[in-house]
Amino acid sequence: MDTKSLSRRKFLKVSGMTGTILSLGFYWPANASEAEIIKAAEAENFGVEMNSWVHIDTSGKVTIFSHRAEMGQGAYQAIPQIVAEELEVNLNEINVVFAKGDNKKYGNQITGGSSTVRGSYKNLLNLSATAREMLIQAAANKWGVSKTDCYAEGGHVFHKPSGKKYHYGELVEVASKLEAPKNVVLKKRSEYKLIGKPLLRLDTPLKTNGTAVFGLDKEIPGMLYAAVERNPRLRGKVKSFDDTAARKIPGVKQVMKVKMGVFSTYREGVAVVADSTWAALQGKKALKVEWDDTGFEHLSTDDIYKRQKEALQTQEGLSFKKQGDPAAIIEKAVKKIDVMYETPYQYHACMEPLNCIAHYQENKLEIWGPIQAPEWVQDFISKEMSLPRENVIVNMTFLGGGFGRKAFMDYPHEASVISKEMKAPVQVVWTREDDATQGPYRPGITYRCEGVITNGEIDAFKVKLAGQNNSHWRGGKKDVPNGSASEGFLKPYTESIKNLSIQDVPFETPIPTMWWRSVYASTNGFAYESFMDELALEAGKDPLDFRRQYLKEDRLQLLIDKMEEVSGWKKRKKGEGYGVAITECFASTVGQVVKVSKKADGGVKIDQVWAVMDCGWYVNPDTVRAQVEGAIVMAIGAATIHQVTFRDGKAVDNNFSTYQMPRITDIPPIDIHIMENDADAGGVGEPGLPAFAPALTNAIFDLTGKRIRKLPFSLATV
Repeated sequence: MDTKSLSRRKFLKVSGMTGTILSLGFYWPANASEAEIIKAAEAENFGVEMNSWVHIDTSGKVTIFSHRAEMGQGAYQAIPQIVAEELEVNLNEINVVFAKGDNKKYGNQITGGSSTVRGSYKNLLNLSATAREMLIQAAANKWGVSKTDCYAEGGHVFHKPSGKKYHYGELVEVASKLEAPKNVVLKKRSEYKLIGKPLLRLDTPLKTNGTAVFGLDKEIPGMLYAAVERNPRLRGKVKSFDDTAARKIPGVKQVMKVKMGVFSTYREGVAVVADSTWAALQGKKALKVEWDDTGFEHLSTDDIYKRQKEALQTQEGLSFKKQGDPAAIIEKAVKKIDVMYETPYQYHACMEPLNCIAHYQENKLEIWGPIQAPEWVQDFISKEMSLPRENVIVNMTFLGGGFGRKAFMDYPHEASVISKEMKAPVQVVWTREDDATQGPYRPGITYRCEGVITNGEIDAFKVKLAGQNNSHWRGGKKDVPNGSASEGFLKPYTESIKNLSIQDVPFETPIPTMWWRSVYASTNGFAYESFMDELALEAGKDPLDFRRQYLKEDRLQLLIDKMEEVSGWKKRKKGEGYGVAITECFASTVGQVVKVSKKADGGVKIDQVWAVMDCGWYVNPDTVRAQVEGAIVMAIGAATIHQVTFRDGKAVDNNFSTYQMPRITDIPPIDIHIMENDADAGGVGEPGLPAFAPALTNAIFDLTGKRIRKLPFSLATV
């Protein structure tokens, strides 16, 4: 990156608070895609409050406000590592604080879509470099020397000719009175000292010594505890309840009916409030509740997939993308491929079950908890409870996993309603059984894929999918196709295949669905990349070479080169099963090669996974590798071990005894490689998941000749 102009921005700098500080931040005007930076004096004219990302006080202490949730993905590390690079401070001397929910100050705070780094790194680099230049200028002014004779390093400014130095704390008073430079020069990547380096994570010691505060760790004076018995069919209402036995449990304070919502969907339950979590849970067990489950279908898993397949056989869908006339070619073809792929419903299975603290006071509500989307919580609850939005204060704690589930508003809403009734702060704790059986889930989807190969080329490519559209739960239009119908399928495919059609066949059930790690790419990737393998076989071509001929962009060609190199693709031998898949989501591309072999006692063993990630500009290679590894482990579970099943409208799998997780013995060696280039940053937390399942099933076909089109399946019985 070269010189960056800040002509459209003005810096915000203030004096005050506890002594003199240098405080720098951004302001997001309405409908603006880029941040502007304004002076404190101008903030009032704009009708906005000060936002601060970086504070430097007179002791030299640097405090960074992290605007996104930390749920294991590394935001708590990445933001300070970016700031420390251009600010020239030591990473281990930075204090990191979670910012309160306030999108007027901090912009989009929704931690999802693998967006934390790619959505803010350019602003943060500019902010930090500008702070550094102001501090250097302040030192030069104090010494009465030229700024060009000074440099910053390790939280100090040095005068090269004399060797004199000031620490940043000695400069903040002077710096706070300076005009911010209109242009700052950012470092070239080759000059980075911190970015791109495998630095140890700042949150690891906190999580090791127990000082990290997760939602369940948080305590508020006078806090009560609540457990809620919710309708097991998710959509039903409370008809009546008998709380006689529950009220006899020592410590139980109150029992009440509650209604909680997420977007436009509501459900009911009965809350037991007590002076301890144990008492609340025991009171919940003692409840006798009669449910009203009328007005909606009580479906089982077999019903769902039977309907999906029937719809795909009998209906055309809403057109997501169409070019050429694939239907006509397919109809006239003497030989064609016509297959279906089936993917299951999945549970988020965060190690930390849902929980939230709410304290309702008069015209104010404060919330603490593991929350991915504070602004959505503020928007929803302020409307539901008729509060001014600014009076709904959301405090983020560490999250013990999220995967999209903790972006919803139901559990904060539930805690808020109970707190208002009790006139006290209340922590609602979900059990594992609550967490597993209440959804929302990743939607199960069936795909019908039709294709024609002519002279070794794709002549027609048609995909229809039938599954629940997550946008419908947020009030999305039902007469438009799913906007993620091709998520995971690389754009160059859709540009180079002349006759192509992708359709979304509308499909609904009463089961609540929503995002799951990598969202629709997690299911689309399996169908699209499995189908590409079947087309390659029909064309008589090597599966990786077949993909290469359609993925002509330079970055993709280099990624395929790397996949061939690290996996020994060209040197594989007969009797070895190798499979490949390449998927894209959230501006990053991941190619995976999986090697499998037959076990002596039957079944198949995964021998090795090679993953090549092209995420463009990145912060910490260890974080990238950890996220890809974690995504592959999650993908192993989703492909070969677990699924959510339904019987008579209820989720059957209510704990890890039936919804089993992968064990360490299930995990093969995983070899991860990161492509180096100058492209903009892409996502890291999610893109490593979608390619695994198709690469695995393609490898099993290569080894055994058996084509797997339904997930999950058992490696032991292949």
